[in-house]
Amino acid sequence: MQSDNDIDILEQTVIQDDVQEVRTRNLVIYNDDYNTFDFVIQSLIEVCRHDLLQAEQCTMIIHYNGKCAVKAGSYIKLKPMREALCDRGLSAVIE
Repeated sequence: MQSDNDIDILEQTVIQDDVQEVRTRNLVIYNDDYNTFDFVIQSLIEVCRHDLLQAEQCTMIIHYNGKCAVKAGSYIKLKPMREALCDRGLSAVIE
């Protein structure tokens, strides 16, 4: 059986969590002269889980601005997407 002093000690115990700051990064695709609009759109849908409209808009931004941040998140989340896009022949980086 616990005494009142034991309960006071338990109530005063503070649990400190390890909190890590996660830096948000961007997955950026650069324009090239090799891949078609349809291929880039399909890649964004399959790899980044964009809907059709979002994929089309990103593809137009890539074409006219030379690059587009197509996804934001942690490095760990974006790395497999970057690798999948690069495996398809797209120029993708994490910034």
